[in-house]
Amino acid sequence: MNQPDQKAKNKESSKESLNVRLQNFFTTLRNTPQAFRLVWKASRSTALVSFLLVPVSAVLPAGQAWVGKLIVDIVVNQANQSVEIGEGIRTVGLYIALEFVLIMLGSLFRNARSLFDGITRSKLTNYINSLVIQKAIELDLQYFEDPIFYNLMQNARRQADMSALSIVNSILQMGQQVISFFSLMVLLIGYSLWLPLIVVISAIPSFFSLSEFAQRSFRALTRRAPESRLLNYLESLLTGNEYVKEIKLFGLGDELLARYQTLFNKSYIEDRAIAEKRTLASFLWGLLSTLVYYASYIWIILKTISSQITLGDMTMFLSIFKQSQGAVQSLLGGFSSLYESNLYLDNLLDFLLLKPVIKRTKDGLVVPKKIQHGIELENISFCYPGSEQLVLKDVSMRIMPGERIALVGLNGAGKTTLIKLLTRLYDPTEGRILIDGVDLKDYDLKSLHQRFGVIFQDFVRYQFTVSENIGFGQIDALNDLGRIKDAAVRGGAEEMIEALPEGYNTMLGRRWENGEELSGGQWQKIALARAFMREAEILILDEPTSALDAEAEYEVFKRFNELVEDRIAVLISHRFSTVRMADRIAVLSGGHLAELGSHEELMNQNGMYARLFNLQAEGYRL
Repeated sequence: MNQPDQKAKNKESSKESLNVRLQNFFTTLRNTPQAFRLVWKASRSTALVSFLLVPVSAVLPAGQAWVGKLIVDIVVNQANQSVEIGEGIRTVGLYIALEFVLIMLGSLFRNARSLFDGITRSKLTNYINSLVIQKAIELDLQYFEDPIFYNLMQNARRQADMSALSIVNSILQMGQQVISFFSLMVLLIGYSLWLPLIVVISAIPSFFSLSEFAQRSFRALTRRAPESRLLNYLESLLTGNEYVKEIKLFGLGDELLARYQTLFNKSYIEDRAIAEKRTLASFLWGLLSTLVYYASYIWIILKTISSQITLGDMTMFLSIFKQSQGAVQSLLGGFSSLYESNLYLDNLLDFLLLKPVIKRTKDGLVVPKKIQHGIELENISFCYPGSEQLVLKDVSMRIMPGERIALVGLNGAGKTTLIKLLTRLYDPTEGRILIDGVDLKDYDLKSLHQRFGVIFQDFVRYQFTVSENIGFGQIDALNDLGRIKDAAVRGGAEEMIEALPEGYNTMLGRRWENGEELSGGQWQKIALARAFMREAEILILDEPTSALDAEAEYEVFKRFNELVEDRIAVLISHRFSTVRMADRIAVLSGGHLAELGSHEELMNQNGMYARLFNLQAEGYRL
């Protein structure tokens, strides 16, 4: 390619790059109305005061410059006429008082803005955090089992509140600077038509430079969302109570800290490089503005020396020229800040647009309080989102009202996945699940969840009081102590609770002062009580006694029939002494329903269940 063609190509590429930049810039500004909406909803009164302060604050600089000019001209005129001091003070005193009032008003408005900004920031932080949390509550389990979702949430929460407030403040500041600039230009244009153009043109390169570096910083932070989450995780490992024993005993502290420092330094080096380049660019473009100012400075001095303008005019000119430069730089800087803040707000708005995958039926049916015909699984198959591997394959069975059914199988056989489908935390990929002949999808989701009492193997240890830990099982009965105590009795936790310092008012966990830490088995009793708190028609117990000692487990299952009463009970357990108490046992293998029957029936078949049972029994006999 010859040199002219290369130059033409470079020129075209440069033009295209500029057009893309401008297009991206103005596209990003689409979030500005959303930012105003967020700030307005978070704090209407303080936002309104901030809006009203803008036009008043904007005209003060021009007023101060004009009064300053009058003071200088009066003083020079009086000096030339040898006016007496007393008369001179009386003449100029009114203008000095007026200038003082304008300066005080400017200071008052700046401090008022700062006060209302602080109030708005606090309210906005709370409002946006509430939006993020509310969205997390709405979303399905599927999102929380996807690491990409946590990257989205990390980016949504990072600087979202500051970004929204920054957008609003940038708009208000820009509006103020526009008013200030034009009010100053009215004074400046009287000296020269080309001076306002110089002020504007000299500030534009700095604006594009700052916008470019703002985009680089944003891209770096967004790209590093997984690393940021890893940093938070490493910090929690090194400082959290639940990890401290193993970290110390295995001597993991130095290794994990080294990983933390390595990860941090990687981010630090990238951020420092961007900051250094931004600082250099800012200095060079700032130098251009300074040179323009001093060129104009010399020009106005020459005009003053040649008596073309008065000393007061020179004083006012220098003041308004500098302020005009500041107004334009602040205006373009506001655009740059607005651009950067809109990029961050994009993350929040994208997160808030996420929709639950589980479809909620409008005017869905209420699940019967008493199930008449049982639960039916029709040809259920399921694979997790993003995977093509079926975890469950063509599973069919019927659970009769009041029946106790156990799910057994090796790890990964699909037992817990089946529970997620029964409770409609996921929908089947194929097939359907019916309660009393009605598809789960046709029931109101909240009503459906109310019919389940569940204790998961990885149950939550709430760092609240004993009463709250149990009462959370039925939130509308959180203050019903009688019902809470009854649930504690049924879960085998009553005696343990009565031994605690403040009984049901005892704070659990080490997160808070005077909190009582429980053993694994004691926590499991609390979780069992929480499951029994709910007057649910279907009880699901996933390894409900795995942390209990043999005696405690025996006591729980000795009363098993009484605890489940005539409700449906679905039990997952690796202990066959527990499993054999079920009416029927479903054996899952590789996602298939391999065997189904009572303990005696499965033992007589001498299949997979019998083999696993005999292996475990042999272990006890050794």
